[in-house]
Amino acid sequence: MTENEATAPTPPSRLRGPVEVIGTGLLGTSIALACRRAGIEVLLTDLSPEHVRTACGLGAGRARQADDRPQVVVVAVPPDHLPEVLVEALDVTRGTDAVVTDVGSVKSAPYNAVRHHPDVRRYVGSHPMAGSERSGPLAAHVSLFEGRPWAITPHLDSDVEAVETVEELVRLSGAVPVWLTPHEHDRAVARTSHVPHLMAALTAGRLATAPATHLALSGPGVRDVTRVAAGEPTLYGQIVTANSEAVLDLLGEVRRQLDQVMTAIELGDRATLEGVLALGAAGTRAIPGKHGGPARPMQSVWVSVPDTAGQLAKLLADAVESEVNVEDIRIDHDPARPVGLVELVVEEVRAEHLLDSLEARGWTTHR
Repeated sequence: MTENEATAPTPPSRLRGPVEVIGTGLLGTSIALACRRAGIEVLLTDLSPEHVRTACGLGAGRARQADDRPQVVVVAVPPDHLPEVLVEALDVTRGTDAVVTDVGSVKSAPYNAVRHHPDVRRYVGSHPMAGSERSGPLAAHVSLFEGRPWAITPHLDSDVEAVETVEELVRLSGAVPVWLTPHEHDRAVARTSHVPHLMAALTAGRLATAPATHLALSGPGVRDVTRVAAGEPTLYGQIVTANSEAVLDLLGEVRRQLDQVMTAIELGDRATLEGVLALGAAGTRAIPGKHGGPARPMQSVWVSVPDTAGQLAKLLADAVESEVNVEDIRIDHDPARPVGLVELVVEEVRAEHLLDSLEARGWTTHR
């Protein structure tokens, strides 16, 4: 018995198992680990036998056998293969009450693929808003979904018990259910994920062939803007094209506003330019804050930290002694010196106190 199994809570009454996970990558294996933690039997399926062996070795379940009868099937395959695998999952479980869900990042296309299936009532789409720049079963973690939103997208024909079963799967994974229609979901992720990713990629692309003298001026701002552009191009290409309608609508808005910005810059029209910038600032404030609550005013405290072992830990310990809660932390290394510039993000009302406290402890801060 593994440690996770030994401390597992009692399985939810509706979700008894087994749960079959098709696709043992980051998301699929993490879901499997969460189910095993809850004491639910998990069956693993993947085109890669090596991925199944690895996931089994991590304690995520066992390889599915031909005579296994899952109660729930979770399809966690790349977007290009999702519709066909969903249809196959419904076909294989025909004549049973097995619930079929998927964790794809687009929801209209999978639903359209199965909407005329005789067992479409057993299908309920879903999408956990969690992930990593890493992929494969070795990147999986039992707590990947803790506190993260997980969209559930039932359709008009979804069976009520199927919807409730998917909700229990979401909750046992530690995630927070968010209810949307498939269409609403795709508009939401286009706005909060897909278009921002494309904007980051376009910005980062300007750096790919930049002279080294230009890149030497890179700071935390350009890193913040371009971070998500490092995602795997093939996967994100599949995601964006699968959500083409919603993405194209928003890109049209961006294109019209970009033309407006270019004209304003050309004419020296600062009022128009400042209006665009003000709208962007308002957008950052609209992003929900910690625990889904309203965003609170934050301020960055910058501290110079020697790039030697133990210094970062000492800084954080001194911040704790200051009785100021650090909401976020980023590190920007000085390319010319063995020094890092550490950004501590704290509530605005506590920033001055933290600055004074750290300076009193000998740290060099930047006001």
